[in-house]
Formats: sequence, C-alpha cells, structure tokens
Amino acid sequence: MNHSPTKKNNKQPNASKPGNKKGKKPTHFNVKKAAHKTYAAKKLLPKAMQKVILFNKPFDVLSQFTDEGERMTLKDFINIPDVYAAGRLDRDSEGLLLLTNDGILQAKITQPGEKTDKTYWAQVEGAPTEADLEKLRKGVELKDGLTLPAKIKIMDKPKVWERFPPIRERANIPTTWLAITINEGRNRQVRRMTAHIGFPTLRLIRYSIGEWSIDGIENGSYKEL
Repeated sequence: MNHSPTKKNNKQPNASKPGNKKGKKPTHFNVKKAAHKTYAAKKLLPKAMQKVILFNKPFDVLSQFTDEGERMTLKDFINIPDVYAAGRLDRDSEGLLLLTNDGILQAKITQPGEKTDKTYWAQVEGAPTEADLEKLRKGVELKDGLTLPAKIKIMDKPKVWERFPPIRERANIPTTWLAITINEGRNRQVRRMTAHIGFPTLRLIRYSIGEWSIDGIENGSYKEL
C-alpha cells in the first residue's frame, strides 16, 4: 500500500526516539550515538514482526527522523514507529530509501561485504563518451581509495517527477542521464565518480536497492511491504 506524506508533527512519541532512554521499547538494533545512527543486528527478527518501508525521498529531505534545525526530515512523511533507514541518501539526492526494524536486513544492505547492488539515475553536465564511462567500469582513484568497478550506461531521460527547485542548467551545455550501479556505500560516491571523469552530477535519483525499487511509488510517498 502506498502512503502519502503525513502532516508535519514536531512532537514524536517517546518510544520512537532512539535517544530517549525512559520508556524505550526493546528493538532489534543496537544504537550508537552519532549524527546519523548506525545499527547492529541483535538477533533474527521473525517475519511476522518485520517491517520494511520503501520511501521515495524528495529533494531537500534529511534521511533521518530528527533535526536540530527546521529542515524537513522523515517524520514529515512517515508515521511508523521503530523503523530506521538502512543506509542513507544525501539531502540533495532523491529516490529510494529503505527503512526497517530488522537489524539483520539493515546490515545486509549497508555492510560492504554484502555487496548489495544500488542503481542510481544521474543527470550529468556534458556528454560523456564510452571511453569516459569505461574509466568508471574499471574503477577510479578517489581521495578515499580506488572504487570497485561500476556498471554504467547512457539512458534515455527517465519519466520522473519535477524537482523543486529545478537544477541549474548552463546554456549551450547538454546534459546526459546515466544509469550507474555500484555495491559500495562511500560518502557522495556517485557524485565524486562522475566529477572525477569531468562530468559533474546535477541531479541524482536512487532507483533501486537490491530487489527493491521506486516503481509505483510517487515522490514523497512510501510503500509498506
């Protein structure tokens, strides 16, 4: 079932705040204090108790439920207790964010050793050639090391929602859409990869994580499996 955004509510129930120790319900995560929390699985969660949420995140929304400022967060769209993002999606990126209460599933998606494929649609400035893309297929040296080989191809412009605000396009410079699949999770990796070969990313949409995708989910809405 797809769900549209909920009305903004600045008050969250105590049980759904990971940092609130009083009255905290037991979960299948160990929570470490950090700006963006990471979780480790405690035990296998029975299928009947497992929650999996597929959220099509809009631009300019944080992939967390709390923020000290007035920025939009997941709580403005999702009103389901005790679920946490499996990995993150940058504020200026859009598309699929998976949330779950299952620590083992969270680890499977986020741990580098699991090598879960993630496919992104990237609108880049300029017109890369096959020779340019071949560099990413072989791996490029970034500041944090050599990237693993990526699957990448030029694609037609996807039928997606309008972004607000729209990207800034420069006159007389074309843009190109790329489908890029990686199984790493470095910070802003896709953006750094395309910039490395001379084609900065203007818009980035995560289309899929493993077997899950944003097909049939409107931007700003979610589907509970």
